[in-house]
Amino acid sequence: MGLQCGIVGLPNVGKSTLFNALTSAGALAANYPFATKDPNLGVITVADNRLDELARIVNPVRIVPTTVDILDIAGLIKGASQGEGLGNQFLANIREVDAIIHVIRAFDNDNVVHVDGSVDPVRDKEIVDTELILKDIETIEKRIDRIRKQSKSGDKEILRDLGMTEDLLKHLEAGKPARSFISDETTAAFVKASQILTGKPVLYVCNVDEFSIHTGNKHTEAFIQSVAAESAKVLFISAEIEAQISELPVEDRAEFFKEMELEEPGIHKITRAAYELLNLITYFTAGEKEVRAWTVIKGSKAPQAAGVIHTDFEKGFIRAEVIKYNDYIYYKSEAAVKAAGKMAIEGKEYIVQDGDIMHFLFNV
Repeated sequence: MGLQCGIVGLPNVGKSTLFNALTSAGALAANYPFATKDPNLGVITVADNRLDELARIVNPVRIVPTTVDILDIAGLIKGASQGEGLGNQFLANIREVDAIIHVIRAFDNDNVVHVDGSVDPVRDKEIVDTELILKDIETIEKRIDRIRKQSKSGDKEILRDLGMTEDLLKHLEAGKPARSFISDETTAAFVKASQILTGKPVLYVCNVDEFSIHTGNKHTEAFIQSVAAESAKVLFISAEIEAQISELPVEDRAEFFKEMELEEPGIHKITRAAYELLNLITYFTAGEKEVRAWTVIKGSKAPQAAGVIHTDFEKGFIRAEVIKYNDYIYYKSEAAVKAAGKMAIEGKEYIVQDGDIMHFLFNV
């Protein structure tokens, strides 16, 4: 798939603690494979109960979950857009990722010094946004110069493109991220095509103390109000708790969750939200050798889904046998599903649905 999320935030907000918890082998279920690509690029497993349920029925030799690549991006400081600190590297890294997980400090602790002297998540977000917006303004101004030259031909499409780009520039100059410029499918497609930093989808993770994990606190209340226009998801996580969980032996975790009144590690919420942010869905293959989760972009057709397994499957695609997840769980085997007439035979135009169990027929 090659899609990536980048974790961003100011220094000392708990970003690296969270990254380490997300990518540490201990944070994953015991039977899942794990890999790290390089120091600041990790692979996180997407927790999915459906995979475990299917494995319980099929009892395969191995279980393979789906994963998301996550990049730990250097902490940002004011002036990054002018190359301050690791500014250029920071901006280059953000340009490469498909979605952003923005970690915000929303806890008070005198032992953890805040880079700006006080805890204010709204201000912190604005510092990061401002640097990205300044860089986007630079990018869009160059683009406008280029389009103006082309618009002399009077081409209607170029003129429309120019008008929209100028509107986006005004929006950015008002200090608003490109995400909040999106109002319909046209503007969404336009922002995506512009490939600008503040146009990328974002997930906000408020790093709170353990007492605020269920209810939030005054910091998170102010923060949620400040991002209302962006229609972005906001999660509450305690990086400290996540770090503790990742260090515990697997068998001791259930007791810990009970004590903290948690159902699962917060990092599972983050990985699922990151998956949604990247517009991804999961389909499954289920056989005695392995039960496996596969990743496709929402809206993919059956041949594209087959191509995720192997390019030959896509080239020689004939048809797909599709079982709905709930039917598989209900009837407990492929044979029983077939006997009940619940297996569908689908062709090239079939749009894969989240949770489909698929088997592809192809010739090479």
